[in-house]
Parts: sequence; structure tokens; C-alpha cells
Amino acid sequence: MLAWRVHKFGPPEVMMLERVPRPDPGPGEVLVDVHAAGVGPWDGWIRAGKSALPQPLPLTLGSDLSGTIAAVGSGISDIAVGDQVFGVTNTQFLGAYAEYAVASAGMLARKPTSLSYAEAASVPVVAVTAWQALFDHARLEAGQTVVIQGAAGSVGAYAVQLARRARLRSIATAGTKDIEYVRSLGADTVLDYHTQRFEEEVKDADAVLDLVGGETQTRSFQGLRPGGKLISAVSPPDQALAKHHGATAAFFLVEVTTERLREIADLIDRGELKTCVGAVLPFAGARDAHLMLEGQRRSPVKGKVILNVETSGEVTAPA
Repeated sequence: MLAWRVHKFGPPEVMMLERVPRPDPGPGEVLVDVHAAGVGPWDGWIRAGKSALPQPLPLTLGSDLSGTIAAVGSGISDIAVGDQVFGVTNTQFLGAYAEYAVASAGMLARKPTSLSYAEAASVPVVAVTAWQALFDHARLEAGQTVVIQGAAGSVGAYAVQLARRARLRSIATAGTKDIEYVRSLGADTVLDYHTQRFEEEVKDADAVLDLVGGETQTRSFQGLRPGGKLISAVSPPDQALAKHHGATAAFFLVEVTTERLREIADLIDRGELKTCVGAVLPFAGARDAHLMLEGQRRSPVKGKVILNVETSGEVTAPA
């Protein structure tokens, strides 16, 4: 089978499309005939050697995927060959940029029936990240106020929609060109970070969801009430600064589970969550996708970049 491999960490040019043996699923695992694979910033971090997790070389990139079950390992009773699934490969976030991928059964669920394979592959990591940030970590409840930094991004877009559904008051930050998009997702207030400083506009928020990091994360403490929470999916917050502001702060890595995927799939099929696919590239275009991640090549539209693996047998490996 074909797979995008990395033998040394570095820029997108280190990615090699190679023929490798088709893997076999072990206990608790399944083999997925991959139809589509999502491309996320974490894939770029892994490729560059900047992952928060140890990643031994060589490796096959990719985590988000959708496809059909080709084989089932031992100890699995709720997934069968031929099932249409979506989810994540494993806790190392590896293996999805391939024609076949071994995945943990506990990180997959049946694909939303209303979505194409490409749309389904855009969902798992970002949607579950938004869910866990709002409800598992910030533990927000109806009537509370959350600031969503970077609301026009893939995680932010789901966070805005989930906040609206949970009857949270959401204050979202976005760039000028994305104001209307974020408003259309259901944000109560949208601040233009080019022209407005949110810390001058927001006081006594119950939580801040940080999807930006850096200076934005540091300034976010100023908008929290005493006892408020800053939850970051980007980088560990400054605990001394949190204490100074009388707040709590935490960084988390997403834990994709069948349960969360089922809940999200149900919301999608009921029309309560919208997905956003920006570009669907051929499987051979994975390097181009990573150049988009690096900002060296522009994505044609907003949304997640997807690799169409289904047609990979029609292409040859690029030089």
C-alpha cells in the first residue's frame, strides 16, 4: 500500500510517499480502508519534530480519518467488516496518511450518515477538542460566559456552535474578514482582534478557551472573573500569572473516544453542527497540504484540508 512516511524530522520536503506492507490489526484494533484523511496543525508539529508526544522514526503521518472497516482484531464485538467509520488512529496521532490504517477501536465511531467521507474526516480531533475544552475542562453550564479566542479556526468554529447549543453566552474573537462567518455560527458577540482589544471589552467571563496562544493567551487572564478558568488547547499557561489574576489555568491534549464521536455524529446528523471543509487534495498532494499548514501555500477557502485517499491507486508517488 502507499503511505506518506517521514524518516527524518523537518519541512514538508521530508515527506515521502512510499510503498509499505499493509498492517494487521492487533487486539482492540481494526484495519481501516482509508477513504479520506484530515490534515491538522499537529501533523505539521509531528513532521517537524515538535510534537508534545515522543515520536520514533520512521513514522507514517496522520490521525483524522474516515473509511470502511477492512479487518477486525481480537476482542472487538461492536465493529464489523464493511462498517463506515470516522475517528482517530491512535494516541500517537500517527498512521492515517495511508491507503490502510490500523486504528484503536475505542477512537472510532460510525460515520455520520449525512456526511461524505471527506467531510467526516474533517471532524474528529477538532470537534472533540472543542467539546472537551468547554464541558470536560471548563465545565461550563447554561447561562455562563465563555470567550473563544480564535473562533474562526477549525476548533473555534465547533466551540461557537457547541456553546450556542448549550445556551452559553459566547464572546468570540476573529479577524475582520471572518466576523460574519463567526456570527453565522451563533456567537453572541464577535470582536475584531484587528481593531478591538478584548480585555477592554470583556470583564468577568467565566472561562476563556485559548486557541491562539502567545500574547493572546497572556492577555486573556484580564477578561476573567475571580475564580474563572483559562483552558488552552495550544500551550501550557503561566501558572504564576493565573494565580495573580485569581484564576485557574490548564493545557490539555484531546482524548478522542467512541462516546464523544457518537455524540458529535448525532448532533451533525440532526443538523445541529455544521462542518467546514476548505480544500480536498489528492492523496499525492500531502506535501502541498503541509505547505498550506506552514503558510507557504494558501488554502483556497476557510476550513479543514482533506486528503482524498480513496483514489490513491490512480496516482504514483511524487519525486
